[in-house]
Amino acid sequence: MRILLDTHIYLWVVFNNPKLSKTAKKILTSADEIYVSSASIWEMSIKSSLGKLNVDVPKLASEIISIGFYELPVRVHHSLMVRTLPAIHKDPFDRMLIAQAISEPLNLLTSDKRLAGYSELVITV
Repeated sequence: MRILLDTHIYLWVVFNNPKLSKTAKKILTSADEIYVSSASIWEMSIKSSLGKLNVDVPKLASEIISIGFYELPVRVHHSLMVRTLPAIHKDPFDRMLIAQAISEPLNLLTSDKRLAGYSELVITV
């Protein structure tokens, strides 16, 4: 299984947050490939600059590869996919992650149950 991590899941993994469930850990352990979107780094950069998130974004970006994950760049076809999505969720970063998951395809691992309305590729934990 190929997994795309929602931004908060990536943070939970890196910081070993207890919110990361046993089910999520099992999925991550059994995954063939795990991706972190460049949109997640963009989201963390914005939230960090606004004071809504206190993290070292450059370090988090560099850790993607060092912990064995893959970076998923935002590509034109991902951006075009966003415009075809129904208005289930308003957050532009989540909409991009959904578009990437559908386009690639990848399973999106998230705790946001609203995202499940987009596709069977969404795994909520």
